Amino acid sequence: MPQRQLSKTTRGRVNAIALLPLIMFLGGCTGSETSEPDIEPAGQEESTKTDVLEAGASLLQANDPLEPMEVYLVGFHPMKDDPSRQMEAHHFCNQVNEDFAQCVLFDGNTKNANLNGIEYIISEQLFGQLPEDEKQYWHPHNGEILSGQLVAPGLPEKADHELMKSKMNSYGKTWHTWDTAPTGSKHSIPLGKPRLAWSFNRFGEAQEQLVEERDQRMNINTEERRKGREDLIPLAKPQSGVDSLKGRFEGPTEPIPGVEDKNPAPPDSHSGSRGS
Repeated sequence: MPQRQLSKTTRGRVNAIALLPLIMFLGGCTGSETSEPDIEPAGQEESTKTDVLEAGASLLQANDPLEPMEVYLVGFHPMKDDPSRQMEAHHFCNQVNEDFAQCVLFDGNTKNANLNGIEYIISEQLFGQLPEDEKQYWHPHNGEILSGQLVAPGLPEKADHELMKSKMNSYGKTWHTWDTAPTGSKHSIPLGKPRLAWSFNRFGEAQEQLVEERDQRMNINTEERRKGREDLIPLAKPQSGVDSLKGRFEGPTEPIPGVEDKNPAPPDSHSGSRGS
């Protein structure tokens, strides 16, 4: 009898189970507390009929596209057209292959969290194959990693470190479809056009309160994450887009060691730039 081919999700779970003793041996976990959304969508409570239909769907229908989305990351995004608009972003991702991942974004990590965007993640190799006019949509990831802001909640710290190492020099294309930030529009349904998000590439760009509130709520220490990733600095290559928002944030900024623009802008090309 021919062997049944295992799905990618099943293979991944088998491998994870096999590696579980090693993962547990790797040490203390990163923050794994819950993070509730700030916005409750408009609308009436679900009826009994809807509850019954959902229960039936859960029993009878497949959710195969969602099953592989088991990699969980939390970080922060500024909007490229207005960097003062900043959001905490909870990513639930499917690592499709070594070079490509796709993520759905939420404003929290509980079952009542609101879906507020999508992100595609590609390797340096795939980014290099993009047409030049496409590259403007893809933000660099080294700043998010080396600043300690991007974290994989619930993973042991060393496993978190290995995951971040695998994402060095990668890029993301992120669209937020709902402004669910604490300082945002507070609309109870997603209104307006999608907004292209970017990354923070200097210390001082992310709003300090935004990071502190996430860290306190989720038991995360961004500064410890940063220090623990200093050994990744030699792996960092100059990336496109690091200087795209240079000078567009309030307050002074400082370089993140290892984070450099592939094509740095002339010093006087960003009016109002503060810091480096």
